[in-house]
Amino acid sequence: MITLGLTGSIGMGKSTVAAMFARSGVPVFDADAAVHRLQGPAGRLVAAIEAAFPGTTGPEGVDRGLLGKAVLGDTPALRRLEAIVHPAVAEERAAFLRDHADAPIVLLDIPLLFETGGEHGVDRIAVVDAPPAVQRARVLARSGMAAEKFEAILARQMRNAEKVARADFVIPTGGSLTETEVAVAEVIACLSARKGG
Repeated sequence: MITLGLTGSIGMGKSTVAAMFARSGVPVFDADAAVHRLQGPAGRLVAAIEAAFPGTTGPEGVDRGLLGKAVLGDTPALRRLEAIVHPAVAEERAAFLRDHADAPIVLLDIPLLFETGGEHGVDRIAVVDAPPAVQRARVLARSGMAAEKFEAILARQMRNAEKVARADFVIPTGGSLTETEVAVAEVIACLSARKGG
């Protein structure tokens, strides 16, 4: 099995690219989706998060808006949250890899791959990349997003240019979907050729 880590800064089109890999038959582990499950109604991290950040959960699980306010710009608080979330996500990822042990290629969609040292747990890395103006427009179009929140998120992410420099593959997402689909197909073909060789 070849494990391909997919990453990229906020608004770069990572979810769209992950869906393209999935449509091509590559099993995809979505770290964000795992976090949503773990923090959702009856999620196994809800009690621990409530204990660490009182008032941030309810019947629907973690209130991401309230939790975001509790940790944004507060590095110690963010570290406490990460100490709860990251090990649980790692367990989910390990279970996914066991379930797909026979797949020739699997994709691990991990937003903070480099920031959390996750690059050491994958065989190859693909980074999605779009021009900064495209990224900004995409993010600011999201519900509940403001310029200051966007800047705060960017501040804790590695610059995308640095991610691109460290990637095995760069998938452009600033043009048409067709161009991106071609790039995804090329990555799969390249990995399949290496697997075959």
